[in-house]
Amino acid sequence: MDRRMFLKQASAVAAGLAATSAFAADAEPEWIPLFNGEDLEGWETKGDARWRVEDGCIVGEQGPDGAAGDLLTKKAFDDFELRVVMRVEWPANTGVWFRYQSAGQAYQADVLEYEEPLTYSGALYCTGKMFLAVNEDPEIVKKDDWNEFVIRAEGDHITIKLNGEVTADVHDATSGTGKIGFQIHAGDAFNNMKIHVREVRIRPIAG
Repeated sequence: MDRRMFLKQASAVAAGLAATSAFAADAEPEWIPLFNGEDLEGWETKGDARWRVEDGCIVGEQGPDGAAGDLLTKKAFDDFELRVVMRVEWPANTGVWFRYQSAGQAYQADVLEYEEPLTYSGALYCTGKMFLAVNEDPEIVKKDDWNEFVIRAEGDHITIKLNGEVTADVHDATSGTGKIGFQIHAGDAFNNMKIHVREVRIRPIAG
C-alpha cells in the first residue's frame, strides 16, 4: 500500500471514530422506570387516601370519610424529563406532582376542569401561586382514555406536553428539586374519582 492510500484510509478511520464518539456524547440517557408495575416499592404515602397496585397500574382514590392524600417517590429529582401515562374516572381534581418539597413548595401538572380561570387538564399549578399556565383547549384531553404527560424541568424552565401538545412553557424558580407523585383531592365532588397510572419514567438532564 502506498503512503497516499494509507493516509487516506487512516483519515477515514479517524473520522469514523470521531463521529462515533460525538454520537455517544450526545446520546440522551435512557428512561428509568419509577414504577415497577407490581408494587409500590420506592414510593411513600402522605395523608389517608388509598393507594394500591391493580392490573399493573397504580390506583388511587379517596380514603375513609373522603380523606385526601398523596403518593410520592422516596427520592427527589432536580432537572429531568418525566413521562406519565394515566387515566382518571371523573369528576376529578388530581395531577402529577413534581419538584415536590412540601405542600407549600411544589409544581403539579393538573388533571381537572376548572372554571375561573378556565382551564382543562395540562395546566401548570404552583402551590402558593395558583396556575402558572392554563390549557383552554378541551380537545387535547382524552377524557375517558389514557393520557400521556411529558414534563420537562431544566433549571427554572418548565414545559408540559399533554398528548403531544404543549400546554405549559414557563420560567419559574419556586422549586428546583423535589419528589414525583400523584394527588387525591378531598371533597364530596370527587368521592368517585379514581386515578390509574400505568407508566412513570424519568430521565435526568445533565447539568
